[in-house]
Amino acid sequence: MKKKIVVGMSGGVDSSVTALLLKQQGYEVVGLFMRNWEYGIKGSQCPNRIEFEDAKKVGELIGIEVKGKDFVEEYRTKVFDVFLEGLKKGLTPNPDILCNREIKFNVFLNEAKKMGADMIATGHYAKIAKYKDHYVLDTPKDNTKDQSYFLHALSSEQLSHAMFPLGDLTKKEVREIARTHNLPVSDKKDSTGICFIGNQRFDDFITQHLKAIPGDIIDENGKMLGRHKGLICYTLGQRKGIGLGGIKDNESDNNIHNPWYAAKKNMEDNTLTVVQDTNHPLLMNQSVEASHMHWVLDEAPKVGDKLMAQIRYRQQKQACTVIEANEHRVLVEFDKPQRAVTLGQSLVLYHGDYCLGGGFISNYY
Repeated sequence: MKKKIVVGMSGGVDSSVTALLLKQQGYEVVGLFMRNWEYGIKGSQCPNRIEFEDAKKVGELIGIEVKGKDFVEEYRTKVFDVFLEGLKKGLTPNPDILCNREIKFNVFLNEAKKMGADMIATGHYAKIAKYKDHYVLDTPKDNTKDQSYFLHALSSEQLSHAMFPLGDLTKKEVREIARTHNLPVSDKKDSTGICFIGNQRFDDFITQHLKAIPGDIIDENGKMLGRHKGLICYTLGQRKGIGLGGIKDNESDNNIHNPWYAAKKNMEDNTLTVVQDTNHPLLMNQSVEASHMHWVLDEAPKVGDKLMAQIRYRQQKQACTVIEANEHRVLVEFDKPQRAVTLGQSLVLYHGDYCLGGGFISNYY
C-alpha cells in the first residue's frame, strides 16, 4: 500500500517540485494550501488567492489534488499576536520560526493526520538525520539556502513525521527540474520578507497595528540628533530609514556624510541611540544569552562544549563556547565579536552539521 504524503504547497517553485518528486517516487500525494492570513486585516498585502491558484495549476499538471485549508485564527493567535507583543516590548521576533513550530508542524501536521497522511512534506532546504537516537535537522546540500535556523524549534517527534525532499538538491537544480517538467512556477521569484507584510515598508504596515510613539534620536554621548518615528519601527544594525542626514557639528570629524546605524533602543526613556561606525563597540558583542530554549536532544549541551551558532538567518555559522546551560537558558561566548545581536531573534546552536536547537536572545554582553 502506498504511503500517503500531504505536501504543504505555497504556490512557489520549492513546494511544487517537492510534490512532483514525491509523486515520481510512487507516493500517494495530496497538496494542502495553508491560508494563514485574512484579506480584511488592514495593511496586509499577502497574495493568498494568487498563490492558491498557482498551487492548483501545478497540481493539475502533475496529477494531484490540491486542497485549501484556513488556519487564520490559529495563525493570528499563535504567530501574529505573539509577534506584536514582542515588538511592543522592544524585541524583534521572527514570525517564520513561530509559524513553523505552531502552524506548519503542529496545526498543519494534525490536519494532515486527519486526512490519513503517513507523513507531511514541505519545500524547506533541510535534511533529517538520526543523532543520539533522536531525529535532528542536518545541513542540506545547498548550504546557501539552509533553513534549519527557521526550523530549529521542531521536536524530534515532529521531525519523525516530516520529509524534506529538497535536502539533496540545490536551488538551481530545483528550478531546472521545474523547467524540465514545464511547471508554471519554474521562474517564479522567491518570496522574501514577512509574508503578511508583502512588499510594503515594515514601519508602514506595523504602525497600522501598534501605536508608534515618537522620541529622541541620540548619539552615544546622549546628544540629541533628531526624532524617531517610534521604537517599534527600528531594529539594531538598521541603516536605512533612520532619517538623519549629515550633522554639521561633526564636520570637523570628517564624518558628516557617514551613514547612521541603530545601536540601542531604550524602552524606558523612548530613545534610539545611533552610531556612525558599522563596527562600533555599541554594535559588537562577544557573549549572547538565550532563554525559552528548545533542545532537540531533550538535554542541554555541557559547559565548555565547542559549538557553532547563528544569531540570524543566512549568517555564516560562528564558533562559540558554552559558558552556562540548562533546560531553559544558555550563555555562549563567541570566538569573534558578533554584530547587531538583536533581542527577540533566535540563537541557534549546531554540533557539526546537526542542529541542537535554540532559543530567543534575551541578553548580550
